[in-house]
Amino acid sequence: MRAVVDTNILVSALLRPGSPPDAVLQGMAAGTLTPVLCDAIFAEYAAVLTRPRFSFSAPLVKELLHLLRQQADWVSLPPYAGHPLLPDRSDWPFVGCALAAGCAVVTGNLKHFPAEIGVPVYTARDWITLQHPA
Repeated sequence: MRAVVDTNILVSALLRPGSPPDAVLQGMAAGTLTPVLCDAIFAEYAAVLTRPRFSFSAPLVKELLHLLRQQADWVSLPPYAGHPLLPDRSDWPFVGCALAAGCAVVTGNLKHFPAEIGVPVYTARDWITLQHPA
């Protein structure tokens, strides 16, 4: 499966090993989930993961960013033209990449990605369920 992974999933994965977001990260490491990226998303990952308040080790962040750079399907982000209407315009890189790639978004913040945006949106738990249906 290919998906755009919201930054909050990566942060949660690093803060809470063994959590559903960590399962998403492990899926990327194992190749079960191919992240879809553009330059804007990658830059956000790098900026957020290196924030001092998280205290993530520099080698860990470097390794994660390297993994993402190598594993990702890269797309060009189209400019935001005001459609679809987004609750938070700063989420455009995630929505725009998902639209360009024809894939889902995996996020911990569903309210920023309403159904009207035109892409499937999953939580980390949803993604786990999709990988291991009952």
